Amino acid sequence: MEKVHVKKGDTVYVISGKDKGKKGKIIKVLRKKKKAIVEGVNMATKHQRPTPGVNQGGIIQIEMPIYTSKLMVVCNKCNKPTRIGHKVLEDGSKVRVCKKCQQVIDR
Repeated sequence: MEKVHVKKGDTVYVISGKDKGKKGKIIKVLRKKKKAIVEGVNMATKHQRPTPGVNQGGIIQIEMPIYTSKLMVVCNKCNKPTRIGHKVLEDGSKVRVCKKCQQVIDR
């Protein structure tokens, strides 16, 4: 498995590409491909046929994966895109930390 700096549920900021400047929440992380699916980012049109599961056919918008190198995690406290640091707490647990305000990012 490849290491990525983002997790499911993180709010991220897009730093490059056609969606530069957008914020969104991570729906899914594809670790082997080093990509993530972010809601409202990298939208593509898909032609959907009506099937037994989907009654309505037509053209729909879906989110496509985006490389994680184009994403920065948004800090909960300072509400700014930031790099991620790692810290070991007194009880021995490892947490992710905002590099700007030193606030713990992990839930």
